Amino acid sequence: MVQLADMTGSETGMIPGIPAIFKNKTIGELDWDGNIVWQWGETAPGGAAQQHHDWARLPNGDTLILSILSYQIPGSALPKQLDDAIYEVTPNGEIVWKWIAGDHLDELGFTPEALALVRQSNIPDYLHVNSMKPLGRNHWFRDGDARFDPDNIVISSREANLTIIIEKTTGHVVWRLGPTYPPTPKGPRRLPSIIDQVSGQHDPHLIPEGLAGAGNLLMFDNQGEAGFPSARLKVFPGSHALEIDPVKQQIVWEYTGSDSDAPEWTFYSSFISDARRLPNGNTFINEGMNGRFFQITSAGEIVWEYVSPYFGPQPFGPAGKKVQSNVVYRAQPVPYDWTPPGTRRGERGLGPPDLAMFRVPAER
Repeated sequence: MVQLADMTGSETGMIPGIPAIFKNKTIGELDWDGNIVWQWGETAPGGAAQQHHDWARLPNGDTLILSILSYQIPGSALPKQLDDAIYEVTPNGEIVWKWIAGDHLDELGFTPEALALVRQSNIPDYLHVNSMKPLGRNHWFRDGDARFDPDNIVISSREANLTIIIEKTTGHVVWRLGPTYPPTPKGPRRLPSIIDQVSGQHDPHLIPEGLAGAGNLLMFDNQGEAGFPSARLKVFPGSHALEIDPVKQQIVWEYTGSDSDAPEWTFYSSFISDARRLPNGNTFINEGMNGRFFQITSAGEIVWEYVSPYFGPQPFGPAGKKVQSNVVYRAQPVPYDWTPPGTRRGERGLGPPDLAMFRVPAER
């Protein structure tokens, strides 16, 4: 089953100029033949799903949907802002649970000075929640830590450099990473280490049971501009993949470009992207800004790499000018037999290219 997002039609209450990602009418589910088997939008607030970034199917058959609302948030300098909302929707389209970020600003850990910057911000999408998923089964909960109830929800706010866990039964924030971090220690990092700075992160999630590091939090730390105030970034930028012990709040493993004996800027995506642990103990990384997927060992050796050859128009140029790009928001490893046999095409083995003769075609 795959995701369906219908961008057609007009929606009310949205802010002009906001990308179409925040304007979709419906979210739905297709079978492998392209038939719609479920969709939601007409019964959503305002008559449109306005889903963005993420969704999750729950064990009870309901669907968690990350959506958006447009209104004046109390105390905000802007007449309208986008606020992130999470809905639990039944197969019949009924909302049986909801959570709205703006109702919990006092739980997000902002200092008074940072909260003033949030309220004064001219960014309509002031939190920009870019991921949302249930925690799932984990040993922390079995060991008695109720914060990690499998039904609780972890979300990421890119603009605030903030990752939180929402308690499903109460809606309260029960665990938090950010939005402020201690100063970066001088000298080389020695693990385990304090979490000195995260900026613009994506896809924080607990590593599933059965995989190396199960229960730890894995995220793509973009090191892109974000924060209230903005985080201080390096002259030579580079992203990090971070594995974090969520109880001790320590980095227990990380990957940067230097772990592959290359400059840190050779691994960098200031936005989008994700990292996932694999059954073989390696880590799969999507360097989304560059359409690059690769697999690394725990020591940082690159054992597989692919760069998407699929380019298309994207509004990343000056003043929204469309340029050609192969960006990939998120890439997800799946088992070989995930797709039905009838959908698989012929296969042939490929050896490594001859780098002396390898050329990227100039035409797109």
